[in-house]
Amino acid sequence: MLEKLIPYITVILSSSFRYALGPVMGKAFSLSNIEIVILMIVGMMLTIILLTTLLGDLFYGFLKKTIFRNAKIFSPKTRNIVRVWNKRGLIGIAFLTPILFSPVGGGLIAVSFGEDKKKIILYMFFSACFWAPITVLFMDHVITFIMSILKG
Repeated sequence: MLEKLIPYITVILSSSFRYALGPVMGKAFSLSNIEIVILMIVGMMLTIILLTTLLGDLFYGFLKKTIFRNAKIFSPKTRNIVRVWNKRGLIGIAFLTPILFSPVGGGLIAVSFGEDKKKIILYMFFSACFWAPITVLFMDHVITFIMSILKG
């Protein structure tokens, strides 16, 4: 039981912070693709739920007061985020979160724009369900390719 729990927790936590790490960790623990997909979705949703319900406003306020205190308001990165928000809204941010912003970044962006928390959770769930199998299959091919090169 415990030998299965450690790989699951590792994949969930790695997917919580950087979505592409989930398949790498899952393959390192020899998990099946279906297990990795489910654990990636759980990991992303764990982060999104924590950021939107419990920690989002506190964490965002802390970041604004400490790390982003002297940051430029209009940088190319913030302009791109605002451009995506203005064109596509929460759906665009949620769609790009796993591949571009990471679950933490996408959750903070959605919270910072003051969107409804239920909508954030719903759209992020759909995004996680869409991107998890694609990411797992892509990373599976990348890992297989790298292993074939290393074997010679």
